[in-house]
Parts: sequence; structure tokens; C-alpha cells
Amino acid sequence: MFAVVGLLLVCYVLGDAPFEQVRTHVEWSRQNVDEDQPGKYFHESSFSGHHDGRFADRQLGYEERNDHLTALCHTYLSTMNDLGIETWLMHGTLLGWYWNRKVLPWDNDLDVMITEKSLYHLANYYNMTVYHHHLPELAAHGRDYLLEVNPHYAEGGEDSVNRIDARWVDMDTGLFIDVTTLRRNRTAKEGGEDALMVKDLHSYKFDDVFPLRISVFEDFPVRIPYAYADLLVNEYGENALVDMKYGNHRFDAERGVWVKQEYAGVVHPLD
Repeated sequence: MFAVVGLLLVCYVLGDAPFEQVRTHVEWSRQNVDEDQPGKYFHESSFSGHHDGRFADRQLGYEERNDHLTALCHTYLSTMNDLGIETWLMHGTLLGWYWNRKVLPWDNDLDVMITEKSLYHLANYYNMTVYHHHLPELAAHGRDYLLEVNPHYAEGGEDSVNRIDARWVDMDTGLFIDVTTLRRNRTAKEGGEDALMVKDLHSYKFDDVFPLRISVFEDFPVRIPYAYADLLVNEYGENALVDMKYGNHRFDAERGVWVKQEYAGVVHPLD
């Protein structure tokens, strides 16, 4: 368990965050800009689709990744709580919560959602801010995290290259949390004001998400959507909630943990 002991807010106005202005310990940027589609704002690294190439020069190994993802989760949730932002778990991260309130061991990043009101608040007042968290169990001198909002955040409807509205980035490892926004679906033929959507083409009803439930994830307070089971079944199928084997992992019900099986096949992370 990681304790977020303190929080320091440092504000930088960095525009589109070029490497020269946000660089930390890496010698050069390893973003895959040339390989991405034109107009795409967030660029992943050339060596992994789950790292930011401005802050990392290698992919974290299986054994070390979980601690960093846990810290990433704690610092994000703590900061959003301090800023008054309504946020909740989604997608593979929500599936990890469902099984044992933990990050899935084969997952490489985290997924959360916020309201449209919260997104505009972050974009107007906190875009390109850096937060220093004291994490004595992980980093002796603490660690910096960047909150970066996609400048295309206000564009509603389908946007195939800018589906991620914001990211919470670990400036030491390059790991990040994808932040998407729940918006009114103004083009829905059914559902009226209760019809909601996200740029990644997922659609929801108001009652699917609200009221948010209070729970715990990685020993930290968190919110989850109201109809979490229905959402997970719609996204991953019924087997995702009952199948105790996935890739080269098996769920140990007595211990409440996923156990890696060295002899099994290749794992395909949930996006």
C-alpha cells in the first residue's frame, strides 16, 4: 500500500508539451509521432503503446509494473479528490476492481472516466500542471505526475484519433492513465437526455453510471458506475465475470489474487 503523504502543485504553461519543455531523465523523445495518424495529440512510445515516450526509454517488466501502476492510481485519485473532480473506474480497470479490487496483473495502463463538467474545469484551470507526490515506498525523493488535457477535448462526436481527452502521466516511468469523458449523446435516436456517449464509441444510459457507488481499489477510496456488472458484460462478455482463467493467469479464490502460470500461453492485455 502506498501512502500519499503530501501534495505540491507546480503550474507550467507548456502549450502542446514539446519534449524539450517536459523532458526529465531521458536523453531524447521516443514518441511514435511519425507512425501516428495526422491530427492525433497523444503519442505513445515507439517501444510500447502503454508508455509515454517523452518520459521513458524502456518498458517496465511484469514484476515491477504493478507497484508503479498502484502509485499511479493512488496519486490520480488523491489529486482529483483535492481538485473536486468527479471520476470513476472503467474498462479493464473496472474489471480488475470487480475481481479483487486490484489492478489486473496483465494490465499495462489504467482507464478512468470523468464528467464533461469536470473535463472543462481541468482544461480551464489545471491543464499542464505537475504534481509532486511523496511515495516513500517507491521513490525516496518523491515523484512528479503530469496532468495533460487534449486540446481537442471540446470536440464532441466521433474522433478516431483523439478519443483520449486527458492523461495522468508518471514522469519517471512514462506509465499513464487514460481519461475519457462522459457526454450527452446529442445525436442519439433513442434515450433523450438520458443518452450518453464517449468519443471511443461507447454509449451509455444515465442509469448505467449514476449514482456512482463508493468502493475501494488498491486500498484507496474510489467510485465505480452504478450498473458495473451490466457494463462489464456488455464490454467483455459474461465469461469475463466468471472465468477464473485468462491467458497465462489463474484466479486463486482462496487468496483472492490472480496467479501467473509460467507454462501457459501469451497474455493479451485488455485495452
